Amino acid sequence: MTEKKLPLNLRLLLFSFLAFGTSLFSQNFEALKYRTVGPARGGRVTTVTGVATIPGTFYLGASGGGVWKSEDYGTTWKNVSDGFFDTPSIGAIQVAENDPNIVYVGTGSDGLRSNVISGKGVYKSIDAGKTWEHIGLKNVGQIGAVEIDPTNSNVVWVAAIGNAFKSNPERGVYKTTDGGENWEKVLFISDKVGFADIELLPGNPNVVYAAAWKAERKPWTIISGGTKKEGGIYKSVNGGKDWTKLEKGLPKDTIGKIDLAVSSVNSSIIYAVVEAPEGEQGLYKSVNQGKSFKHVSDDIRLVNRPFYYTNVELDPTNPDIVYSNANPLIKSTDGGKTWKEMSVPHGDNHDIWLNPNNPRLLIQANDGGANVSFNGGKTWSTQFNQPTAELYQVEVDDQYPYWLYAGQQDNYTTIAVPSFPPSGVQNPGSAWVINTGGCETGPAVPKPGNHNIVYANCKGRFGVFNKLTGVEKSYYVGASNIYGHNPKDLKYRFQRVAPVHVSPHNADVVYHGSQFLHKTDSDGYEWETISPDLTAFEADKQVISGSPITRDITGEEYYSTLYSIRESTLKEGLIWTGSNDGVVSVTKDGGKTWENVTPKKLPKGGRVESIAPSYHDMATAYIAVDRHLLGDAKPYLYKTTDYGASWTLLSTDSNGIPNDYTTRVLREDPVKPGLLYAGTEYGVYVSLNDGKTWQSFQQNLPVTPITDIKIFRGDMILSTMGRGFWILDNITSLRDGAITSSEETPHLFKPDNTIRYRYPKVRSGGSFPKYPRTTVFIDYYLPKATEGLQLEILDVNKKPIVTILNDSSSVKSSASEEEDMNLSATFRYVNKKLEAKKGLNRFEWDLREKGPWDKDAKKRYKNGPMVPPGKYTARITVGDKSMTQDFEVIMDPRVEADGITMELLTKQHEMQQKVLTLLSEARQLQDRLEKEVKKLEDDKNKTNSARLEKINAALTQLKNDKGAYPQQMLVAQISYINYMVNSADQVIGRDVLDRYDELKTDLMKIKNAVQ
Repeated sequence: MTEKKLPLNLRLLLFSFLAFGTSLFSQNFEALKYRTVGPARGGRVTTVTGVATIPGTFYLGASGGGVWKSEDYGTTWKNVSDGFFDTPSIGAIQVAENDPNIVYVGTGSDGLRSNVISGKGVYKSIDAGKTWEHIGLKNVGQIGAVEIDPTNSNVVWVAAIGNAFKSNPERGVYKTTDGGENWEKVLFISDKVGFADIELLPGNPNVVYAAAWKAERKPWTIISGGTKKEGGIYKSVNGGKDWTKLEKGLPKDTIGKIDLAVSSVNSSIIYAVVEAPEGEQGLYKSVNQGKSFKHVSDDIRLVNRPFYYTNVELDPTNPDIVYSNANPLIKSTDGGKTWKEMSVPHGDNHDIWLNPNNPRLLIQANDGGANVSFNGGKTWSTQFNQPTAELYQVEVDDQYPYWLYAGQQDNYTTIAVPSFPPSGVQNPGSAWVINTGGCETGPAVPKPGNHNIVYANCKGRFGVFNKLTGVEKSYYVGASNIYGHNPKDLKYRFQRVAPVHVSPHNADVVYHGSQFLHKTDSDGYEWETISPDLTAFEADKQVISGSPITRDITGEEYYSTLYSIRESTLKEGLIWTGSNDGVVSVTKDGGKTWENVTPKKLPKGGRVESIAPSYHDMATAYIAVDRHLLGDAKPYLYKTTDYGASWTLLSTDSNGIPNDYTTRVLREDPVKPGLLYAGTEYGVYVSLNDGKTWQSFQQNLPVTPITDIKIFRGDMILSTMGRGFWILDNITSLRDGAITSSEETPHLFKPDNTIRYRYPKVRSGGSFPKYPRTTVFIDYYLPKATEGLQLEILDVNKKPIVTILNDSSSVKSSASEEEDMNLSATFRYVNKKLEAKKGLNRFEWDLREKGPWDKDAKKRYKNGPMVPPGKYTARITVGDKSMTQDFEVIMDPRVEADGITMELLTKQHEMQQKVLTLLSEARQLQDRLEKEVKKLEDDKNKTNSARLEKINAALTQLKNDKGAYPQQMLVAQISYINYMVNSADQVIGRDVLDRYDELKTDLMKIKNAVQ
């Protein structure tokens, strides 16, 4: 019987409760929300499917981004797995033929790259993906295929490849007959051999074919294939009770990964793409249900990197039309004898699904996402609508607003995206993804003080990219192409993700890592090696990657190289390094002498993913070590306070991070000592006590690996392996000591200083990226829910300029106060987002003060000008208790660089107040006269005709006529200049000043005429 699981958010909450015993307010961070900033282009998609009976509906499964659904032929995609799945890695998706509401998903991608994310079993939906239930097989590892009996959707088959990084007895073929309530392992070979594919015979689902595959990754090599006993094709004719191995015509000895396709119009025909030694590899075909096979093609494109690709599919109406997904996508129309390449939006192909009722309607998956075609692949839908990018790291520049940089897996260059709209564009989803040199692995590190220069990397190849010219200069250490070499023979060993680090003391000094630490102060023109070999360099790990069949050497498996480099911000020349084979080293003198300071109790061989020298103490540093490539998923976080002489483990079995959440990054807050952030394989954790305990800091962040964390300008910035970049704006409340206490009284946290950005004209780009308007984040804690809550913003003289209420209990009194005090009243309004629930709350104030009066009460006094830069105070009142915190609104540095001074902004603000006052007076006059006209007309008193004529004449001057393109009258003219004085930070033009005087005079004339 499989276990039934609570939704993911409830499981995390329960875990936090069990881990910490009590739930203090400091442990509830739900008010703090992350936002995605893209990029909008997709990442690797390993499985796709469609719904035959609903032609526009498709599903994609990303390697680190979860399950997404489109109901409009791929025009838009929506994630449907968030909040339900324990892992974002998807291996297979199947929709029941007899009920499109029933969907099964096998987790764990079958493309066994080194960054593959572990599977967590099988999920089922009975409402077309709206909700999901975990139905078991949690420990089987990666899942290669899921098949549903077309006659009974409760009968489901699963091909389990197994744990990608170690042997496990859960490998095999599984079957359920009760929709996942119970599973039976019906085929098993060994704990080293799993199954990559499974197919059911059309017309008779009791006939089953399964493809065995011996597969395992090590950090230094790829194992794909084994002996004849360890691979091959199996067949059952009685629903999995008995199995026969099919051998006639197939490779005789060594055999690797296999993918199968059975014709839906001629069940006698079976195709198999087989990884095998040269001369035996390629496409095999059977015309007698597998009794014998014939080798029909040895085209090398069929088995291009088979551990990663290998997918064969048939046209559902014609068994001679065959598709092979690898690199490239190729198609045969003569039963696999000859092949032609098909053009797709991105290379590296993984899966394809053709609608059985119309095979010209299809969806295809590759390393750039998923794409739909209406015309058999001649044209495709865009991939710039699925934010599933796999990013290796994050760096930020120092411009305003800042940009985020990273290597994006499966991209030809590193990329950068902005944190906030930097300009006006018509398609923000894609227009703000720029190239920054290097390639998919990165990193890309902008030069401090000159963000147009980016130090970029591509699998060990160092470049200097100029954003102004779009040209990259090449300065490779050693100037030697290392592809295809045995690493033991290389002068310089560079990992595929080779580190680049700019000195915090001198922006001209750049560090770069092979097995040695290299240094340049000439943008790479000349390199100096400043260390010995800083790795373990075990001879048996220096091998040609790929066995026993397919050689694969891209640098990803180069072991014994540096993986992380950091120089202390407190002392120049104090440099820490970590290798991908588990060695931590430090120099205190700029590389003259080095010490191996690897934690003594750290199991050997792990990848030192991150090193973080303390911002507060020179002798202190933090490391995160990843050993999941060695089959050990435990988190390894360490701290030293004595330059590495001793270390303390910060990730124990009971202090908050689950013991199978591999840790990828550990960072210390640059302002608050002891405030730590950890990125794990499945999300973010925070420690408020220097690693003694940890708690989930996930909030609305999807489950996906966190590859890097930066704290910059008060924001928390993340890169992920499957969901792009995310930002949590303003984490300054975490630095307040009150966050760790269980207060019984309300508390207002100090708002961070806020840069006064104006939002540019940007056409809506859909649900991502998410760019907020400029706001001051105001965080506050309430010990219990309350009905009455008031937030005031005070100016430098402590005069309220804005009052915000959380309910309507005092709206009438506020409204009457506005009328009684006329235009001098404090701006008051109700905003339901000023929440008054128990715990931590966050309100976003938009920097707007009182706007002009409006006849519509809902618009009245809204849309006022932004407050000028300066010092302000937030005051929150709960019952009879008030709390205040000061903060500052800072001028946009770009505006200041444009010559706008505080004196000019003060003059502009004075003019804004004059114009909105004039606009309010004009609108109120119009409203009063319209009410008088209605009263006079209702009275039908002929003695009032003169008064009525006078008022109508005045209204003709005040308001526009009805109909199209009316002449713009006085109220509209004042509104026109109101827009002019509020749309930018600027010197107010002479024409506006003169026009204001004219309009003010005109209004006085109208007023006098109707006295």
